[in-house]
This record gives sequence, structure tokens and C-alpha cells, in this order.
Amino acid sequence: MTDKRHFIAKNVVPLLKKGDLVNLGAGIPFLITEYIDQDSEIMIQSECGTIGAGPKVTDPDKIIRTLIAPDTSYASLKEDGLCFDSQTAFGMIRGGFIDVTILGAMQVDRHGSMANWDVPGKALKGMGGAMDLCIGARCVIVAMEHCARDGRSKIMEECTYPLTCKEEVNYIVTEYCVLETVPEGLKLIKLAKGYSAQDVQNITDCQLIIPEEIPEMEDEWQVC
Repeated sequence: MTDKRHFIAKNVVPLLKKGDLVNLGAGIPFLITEYIDQDSEIMIQSECGTIGAGPKVTDPDKIIRTLIAPDTSYASLKEDGLCFDSQTAFGMIRGGFIDVTILGAMQVDRHGSMANWDVPGKALKGMGGAMDLCIGARCVIVAMEHCARDGRSKIMEECTYPLTCKEEVNYIVTEYCVLETVPEGLKLIKLAKGYSAQDVQNITDCQLIIPEEIPEMEDEWQVC
């Protein structure tokens, strides 16, 4: 078993394809660097100007202060990694060269719209490159906990916070399920072990599309 944040990150990886160029957001998305197979040829791109980003670095003797993770902590770089300026990094994002972006969110709705940068009345850091990534990447995956700290579902009929993007999210991965955005709404395509489709529906504020057979997600998670 693992904690739910790592469980979510691990279950994003099967959605990626060999050779994908992937941009990771802060938080749960960046944990994915710990689960990508070295032989997968999946490349991680970052706004700070790298291709080949690896997991975070906490050992003071191994920190390279110019390698920055999305949450401003220190990242690593693979041996064949590349460094370039931030302008080039955003040129790649805005030019449509990113295959997949994986982002956290505060709300996602049944249409694939997402809110992840502003909560009215609260001071937050801002949107960063999220709007550019949602429009520029070929596939948008949201990796987040299913419910907010107050217990309310983060998956809803319509987002109530200011939008980051409209109808751009392709997949949602939480500790309970994997959802795919289809023309009819959100389709349940994987379930965490020990949970039923009805369990997920009960904590989701929009009607889900539930097929007859649903495969299980990888591993199990536990509350820490």
C-alpha cells in the first residue's frame, strides 16, 4: 500500500505513451517522476527550461540550484537531459509541441472544464503556465484528490471558480477512480480496489457514465 497522493501519481503513468513529451504541474503531478520507467522514453519538460527532469532533490549535497521543480523546490536532471531558457520552454508549450500536461485542480466539471488558479476571496500564487498548457498540450490530465478538505466533491456539474480552461481536460485521476471526458460527460474507466462505481458516484457532484465492466487501478492506497 502507499499514501493516496503517490497512488494517484502512479495511476497516471498508464495513460502515458512511449516517447511522450510531458509537462508536470506542482504537487501530485510532479510525483509522477518517481514512477516513470527509465526505458519508457517518456520525457519530462519543465517551464524553467529542461527536458529530462527527474524527481525532487532533498539532499543538500546534490542540489543544483538552477534546476527548479514546479513548486519551486529543487529537481534533478537525467544524464541525457537538456537545459534551455524559459522563453524556449514556453515556445514549446504555446507552439503545440507538448504531448501531455498533467496538472492539479480545485474543480473539474463534467464537460472537461477546469479551475486551478483562483478561489474568490483568497490570496493564491496565480495561474502560472496552466492556461498555456491546457491549450497547447495535445492531452490534459488532471491528477488530484477527489474531494476538498471540507469534504465537498471537486468533480462537479459546472465549475464555480474562475476557469483555467474550458472543455480541455481529457482524463481525471483521483484516489478512487480514473475518469475520461467523452461527449456525453465523464466516463468511469478504472476503479480503486475496494470501491464500487456507486461509492464513486456517491462522492461525485455530477452524474457519471458507468460501463458494465470497469478494470481496477494499480496498487492500493491508505490514509496516512
